Amino acid sequence: MATLFVDKIDPQSGTTLSLGSSGDTLQATAGTTNNLGISMADQWRLTANVTSDGDITANLERVDDASFSKIGTGMTETSGEFTFSQTGLYLIQVQATLLATSDTQMGLNTFLDVGSGYDKVAQIDNGVSTGNSRSTGFSSSFINVTNTSTCKAKFTTFGFSNSSQTLMGNSDHSRTAFTFIKLGDSQ
Repeated sequence: MATLFVDKIDPQSGTTLSLGSSGDTLQATAGTTNNLGISMADQWRLTANVTSDGDITANLERVDDASFSKIGTGMTETSGEFTFSQTGLYLIQVQATLLATSDTQMGLNTFLDVGSGYDKVAQIDNGVSTGNSRSTGFSSSFINVTNTSTCKAKFTTFGFSNSSQTLMGNSDHSRTAFTFIKLGDSQ
């Protein structure tokens, strides 16, 4: 095995630099920085409570805690519709804190539109048979984003029949949060 020592490798203008071949393993050795991994990670949260059914279209912010940092350009959000900044295979994780003070079945859905209408890809449920129940549910989905102009994500509440059901939000810390991580190239 030979070792190549260089400070920089540039691909020829207009081309892609390829490392390895099919079946090879690329690995950063201990103590080195691996910039070949995740190229986009972002997190958003709900900043105010929601007490009715429907799309979440307001009170969303990128997490702004002092320790937060995103990777890459992140997601953009307009009226509750999230747009992906890059094509790729994404992991979408949702954390939803639900409060019910009466018997109910309620929750939060994740919908994805790849250009032909929205499709439900995940659901968080909270079934309460007695009042005053708070729960936190989680969902995760792999999303193959092949076109950033047509692929959108949104989140929708269901089962909120009156003010006794609440999807909890907060602007100081994440009670209901949406995480987007690009794991690799689109498939």
